[in-house]
Amino acid sequence: MPFKLTALERAFELAKSGNCATVEEIKVALRAEGFSTEQIIGHSLVRQLRSMMAVARPHIRDERLT
Repeated sequence: MPFKLTALERAFELAKSGNCATVEEIKVALRAEGFSTEQIIGHSLVRQLRSMMAVARPHIRDERLT
């Protein structure tokens, strides 16, 4: 039986993938894949996702600093 990810697990995958640059982009991708975004809230979670995206997309972080 295939393992089904939760929305939260998929959000972490998307953040690590480098395909999303913002938390809003993660939410859009989740909705497009049929997930609910109700759990994607809170300062700690958003901070974690942003940190993961910054590591996955260092060129985005560098562009924002200039």
